[in-house]
Amino acid sequence: MAAETGCVAKTSSAAKTSGVTEPGGAVTASAVAGPSCAAKANCTAKLSCVVEPSQLDTASTAHRRRPTPTGHFGAYGGMFVPETVIPALYELASVFDELLSDPEFHRELNYYLTSYSGRPTPLYFAERLTRECGGAKIYLKREDLNHTGAHKINNAIGQLLIAKRLGKTRVIAETGAGQHGVATATAAALFGVECCIYMGEDDIKRQSLNVYRMKLLGAEVRRVGSGTKTLKDAMNEAIRDWVTNVRDTHYAVGSAAGPHPYPTIVREFQSVIGREARAQILELECRLPDAVVACVGGGSNAIGIFDPFVDDTNVELIGVEAGGLGLATGSHAASISNKTRGILHGSFQYVMCDDDGQIKNTHSVAAGLDYPGVGPEHCLLHDTGRAKYVVVTDVEAVSVFRTLSRLEGIIPALESSHAVFHAMEMAKRMDSDAIVLVNLSGRGDKDVQDIIRGQDLGREVTV
Repeated sequence: MAAETGCVAKTSSAAKTSGVTEPGGAVTASAVAGPSCAAKANCTAKLSCVVEPSQLDTASTAHRRRPTPTGHFGAYGGMFVPETVIPALYELASVFDELLSDPEFHRELNYYLTSYSGRPTPLYFAERLTRECGGAKIYLKREDLNHTGAHKINNAIGQLLIAKRLGKTRVIAETGAGQHGVATATAAALFGVECCIYMGEDDIKRQSLNVYRMKLLGAEVRRVGSGTKTLKDAMNEAIRDWVTNVRDTHYAVGSAAGPHPYPTIVREFQSVIGREARAQILELECRLPDAVVACVGGGSNAIGIFDPFVDDTNVELIGVEAGGLGLATGSHAASISNKTRGILHGSFQYVMCDDDGQIKNTHSVAAGLDYPGVGPEHCLLHDTGRAKYVVVTDVEAVSVFRTLSRLEGIIPALESSHAVFHAMEMAKRMDSDAIVLVNLSGRGDKDVQDIIRGQDLGREVTV
């Protein structure tokens, strides 16, 4: 696959219910006041916090914002791939469309999401974090409590079920932070499928714990030493593998990027996050949040929580890109903020590239955000103004890694820390009755050693 083709010119308090953590009483009433008991009773009579099996099926949103037959969201997306894999992509798209209307598929998917992965994940009111900010109430969607420690398992289980339907005996995946690799290896072990994970050499050093976890789960981890030795190059090598072994191999793309139909598939499997969060916040607060915030690399966790809120135009959607050492330095991974467009990994999108159209090296303290592109639906949401994309730097993200750990006893992934930092800054400027909902996409165990070494910031980080 011509994975890195050129860019174009710059463009311009109630009864607790399952799955929900209730607000506590330590903060003053003015800071966290929710609906009255009477109002809550009236609200919850019409709503269920726990998402039932029928609500988990992807058909509820699948036909709302489908791409064109060629896989475009507006100008973005497409299938810019070698003809060798075109039949496999069309077969995948066809099978996925069939599965969306297959009740048996949804029953099986729901079984594994609930009984194996542990869904629904809680929506937690971050009481002490809210007090620290002194403004809006901050709620955390606890995807870090999923089996394997991140949102990635939602998509991995779904894609392995697809691989079974396709009759594939082998699955491959790319990974940066290692969370998608671990999730894919986990699902492959669950279903007895051969698994190979491609990972950049630099990311292997940064995420040695996840490398061991993948190997423990029976996956082969292939080191990628070319290019930037990070997620982009891992995806390049995974694509090359797929082109060669397309007959028996399913490529389980982990991000909401890549050629059609992957952006749609990943969105649908990850949209369970937003469907749960929407029901949960309605039960807790009897209204929708003022803003939903998520970190954005390729964009899977963000599009998953954004999707069910897109039609709620009074809810602000904010994606937080990796600002690295700062936009002015060029050492970052903020593709949308970079404002250049081109083709990367089979899809037309916002990318990080130079004036000659060559894909640039990127940098982020968070390996899972260290990617020079972003999913096509995020590009469209940006251009239409439905979602806003901002940046948070390495230093800012690391500061929240410490803050959330000490205030809430939750060690966040460095990827998620980007979103929490921006949510805190927002909350400080908002009234106390406002609500900010953050997708805490993963836990930070994987990042602890890197933070201790302080390698990505060029200095020791004191925690």
